[in-house]
Amino acid sequence: MMKAYVNEECILCGLCADACPEVFELGDERAEVKVDEVPEEHEECCHEAADSCPTDAIEIDDD
Repeated sequence: MMKAYVNEECILCGLCADACPEVFELGDERAEVKVDEVPEEHEECCHEAADSCPTDAIEIDDD
């Protein structure tokens, strides 16, 4: 089960929503995670979103 979080370092650049729109969307103050658990078929794009984040604001917990 993978979960994704967006921390306060987010600058609303939109790269995560572009890379993985099934999981991320832009909110008012920062990007937001749209799902409680990342579906297995979207885990790869979720990692890509985290890797592309310029402020390392995306945290992934895949325990």
